Amino acid sequence: MEGALAVKTLMIVVIVSLCGAMPTTLSNQEELTKAQEYLSQFFSEVGVSAPNSTWRSSLDSFEDTLRKMQEFFALEVTGQLDSNTLEVMARPRCGFTDVATYGHSDGRPKWDKTLLTYRITDYTPDLSQNEVDTAIAKALKLYSDVLPLDFKQIDNGTADIMIVFSAQEHGDFSPFDGRGGVLAHAYSPGVGRGGDTHFDEDETWTLTSTGINLFLVAAHEFGHALGLGHSQVQTALMYPTYKYVKTEGYKLPDDDRQGVQAIYGVNITSTHTTTKPDLNPQPTKKPVPKPQPIPKPNPTPTLQPPPDRCNRNLTFDAATFIQRSLYFFKDGHFWRRRSSWDSITARRIASVWPGLSKVDAAYEYKKSNMAIFFQGNHYWRISISRNTVLPGYPKPLSDFGLPPSVIKVDAAVYEPFTSKTLLFVNDKYWSYNERVHKMDSGYPKFIHSELPGIGNRVDAAFENKGYLYFSHGSTQTEYNYQRKRALRTVLNSEWMDCH
Repeated sequence: MEGALAVKTLMIVVIVSLCGAMPTTLSNQEELTKAQEYLSQFFSEVGVSAPNSTWRSSLDSFEDTLRKMQEFFALEVTGQLDSNTLEVMARPRCGFTDVATYGHSDGRPKWDKTLLTYRITDYTPDLSQNEVDTAIAKALKLYSDVLPLDFKQIDNGTADIMIVFSAQEHGDFSPFDGRGGVLAHAYSPGVGRGGDTHFDEDETWTLTSTGINLFLVAAHEFGHALGLGHSQVQTALMYPTYKYVKTEGYKLPDDDRQGVQAIYGVNITSTHTTTKPDLNPQPTKKPVPKPQPIPKPNPTPTLQPPPDRCNRNLTFDAATFIQRSLYFFKDGHFWRRRSSWDSITARRIASVWPGLSKVDAAYEYKKSNMAIFFQGNHYWRISISRNTVLPGYPKPLSDFGLPPSVIKVDAAVYEPFTSKTLLFVNDKYWSYNERVHKMDSGYPKFIHSELPGIGNRVDAAFENKGYLYFSHGSTQTEYNYQRKRALRTVLNSEWMDCH
């Protein structure tokens, strides 16, 4: 078995091969844009700005992150977008952020049971049903051989791991992109969609070296479904990029085995253990008397748990993208939905941004590497690169250009096509020009007349893939801002990975 076993997963993305000679400088804007997107998605929690002569700090960030990527793939660390680096970026790969040695999903999620069920609801016509069943069972057996876990296939009802072959849009806000792009994606352990694994039906699924080998892709995906992230070890199953290897007699590589056993422990019937027996055991020591119990201090107040994100009546205080992750704020907590398909995590706002106990509205302005949070009659500017509040904040809303009568912002969203930020207050909204740092004249305007189709109030708003999403109550409207047209209405909870 030569080279790296690289299996696409979760969001397995193909960067299109570049034509012609590979440049050695940052002169080609198209290649630069592709490199920026690649680094931002796979090698930076805070994103990467494209370098130019105006912003030296962005150039430094780009080059530093590029060096990190080159080091990860054992390339010559130059900080330059050379031909070898571009070749690696062009390989088919997975959408998880890259880490060194074996890695675990964000928050280290795991299943709290030893018997996991799985169900295949839609099969691919490329293989017989029996061939698909066998390949899936074989992929899961890689893990049950070394873990105290068992897997059972069921034919009806909701399983822990729901498996489907589907093309294009398939109900999870992440449509597949046709043949040769995203192969599959999976979710980390958790409620709702946790563990679910989706395969792109537009691919040609096989059990050989031609097409896309189902066993290899499924084995990689199930690693994510059990809580594994990516590995830097090129022979690991969880290495980020796809390459066919012989599947006959294939066993879980050591790096992957150690990573998943660190989560679930060792199957005591397995010969693949991570510890050696003690060949020189010491005599058992006499028991030491237990110390007298120490009086317990007065209990601290119990922190309120986050709201139920799977409640169909879920409402949001605020929502925004921050460096490729969606943040939803509610009652002093926030949920973070990563683009790399980790399970959704919940945290207290104050634990990440001290001084903030609640967020009424929020938006990201990438060009200044800032996120702006509103709470009551003040606003905060957050440095995305350091995830800290900038000195001198909070400041009153009047410093933002809002009149003294405004004591709370309901929602805010940056619209990249116009470089304007929309600020919603009751049944009106303002337009803030980010280029000149002032409010546009003629505002406020009424929401219902200027933005037909979204109602009279907005609780939260964010931009995603060219569309704006306006939330009010438990529902939200997908909106084409250029055409001023409402496209569809969905429940807020549909973003929460709940069945």
